[in-house]
Amino acid sequence: MKKLILSSIFCLLCYTCITVTAQNADSLAIKRIFSDALTDTNSYHNLRNLTGQYSERLAGSAQSLKAVKWAELVLKNMRLDTVWLQECRVRHWDRGEKETGKVISVKAGNHNLSICALGGSVPTAAKGLSAKVVEVKDYDDLKKLGREKVNGKIVFINHPADPALYNTFAAYGGVAGYRVRGAVQAAYYGAVAMIDRSSTTSHDNFPHTGIQHYADTVNKIPALSVSTNDADNLSRWLKTDPDLNLFLKTSCRELPEVTSHNIIGEIRGTEHPEEIIAFGGHLDCWDICQGAHDDGAGAVQTIDILRIFKSVNLKPKHTIRVIVYMDEEMEQRGAKAYAEAAKGRKHIAAIEADRGGFTPWGFSIDASDEQIKKVQSWKNLLLPYGLFYFEKGGSGVDIRDLKSQGVPLFGLVPDSQRYFDYHHSVNDSFDKINIRELQLGTATMAALVYLIDTYGL
Repeated sequence: MKKLILSSIFCLLCYTCITVTAQNADSLAIKRIFSDALTDTNSYHNLRNLTGQYSERLAGSAQSLKAVKWAELVLKNMRLDTVWLQECRVRHWDRGEKETGKVISVKAGNHNLSICALGGSVPTAAKGLSAKVVEVKDYDDLKKLGREKVNGKIVFINHPADPALYNTFAAYGGVAGYRVRGAVQAAYYGAVAMIDRSSTTSHDNFPHTGIQHYADTVNKIPALSVSTNDADNLSRWLKTDPDLNLFLKTSCRELPEVTSHNIIGEIRGTEHPEEIIAFGGHLDCWDICQGAHDDGAGAVQTIDILRIFKSVNLKPKHTIRVIVYMDEEMEQRGAKAYAEAAKGRKHIAAIEADRGGFTPWGFSIDASDEQIKKVQSWKNLLLPYGLFYFEKGGSGVDIRDLKSQGVPLFGLVPDSQRYFDYHHSVNDSFDKINIRELQLGTATMAALVYLIDTYGL
């Protein structure tokens, strides 16, 4: 009995020793990752070059095609094991001349509005259009007005994002649907155009654009966004003069589709090269901005994961791969192309960075409960770097099609309080990036890649 007890104690001590040794090795590896990320400025300079030379890079545009070549060169200069372009056909919607919006009223005065066309919108007539305006808060208001009061008018959807919500993505989710489907709903009741209050929690003079979708069952009408400040102004002027006229003029157009590419680079695994840990952000951005936070930050951060592994001499067991996606903003053609090509290949995880380059909190995880618990068991290794959030939730638009292939998905979660101040607007510029926050996001993802590579899921 005594021998059995001593043997058990010895085994326990050995196990404890092995566990502590492994934890120490992991702590040292993660420390090296963070130290390298926080002392290297490569990703910050990459983002400066991307946003400075290739702003307004909406999929299909000349700027987006030049940005593809830029990203390919960045990856090739890193001397990775493999770099290639993955073809995808994308829409080419062009905004045309700067939009015009004018309030014309004897009672309320004449005023210019800060407006912009929503993505995919049809144009007004060449001479513009002028009509009276009906203001609604939501689709229930629109339904109550009916065709009799809407026909021939411009529908103004004035639904503010809820500032009381701590989660700004929840606030955005509460209003983005009006941008996406507002033109369809307005056209159903005979409207000649739709303008939507910008989908942002901020009060500013920048119209925030974004994709909107039509339906084949109703007329396609011009769809525009108005800045939050001017949405408030227009609402006030309508109270002074319910019969005011609004003049709108846009010249956007749909051009023939073009060939574009995802840009992919990888370091092959030493033990399981056939198994892939994928991570990425999207290269395209809206055509009115530099796309620094959405999503230049995610693109350069995920590229830099590969640089870090090389820099600190971490040789992954599995293949680690960055995908710089094209066409997230319009139709996710790049994501669909990658998911299709991934069939028959084993991805053990996919990570997306598309919530801005702010201070990271952790990850939302779209995986099994068992896999989530395993990730949460690594929390003590990551808490020293301010990472506390590892919860079940969504991942990202560009990796969601991998879910049907059984791939565990992760979305980098940073502090989101400022994100929608910049999102889809001219305000999304390089000067809004903090280098240390950007570097912390890179290190956070690199640390997760290291742990998944070491322990699997």
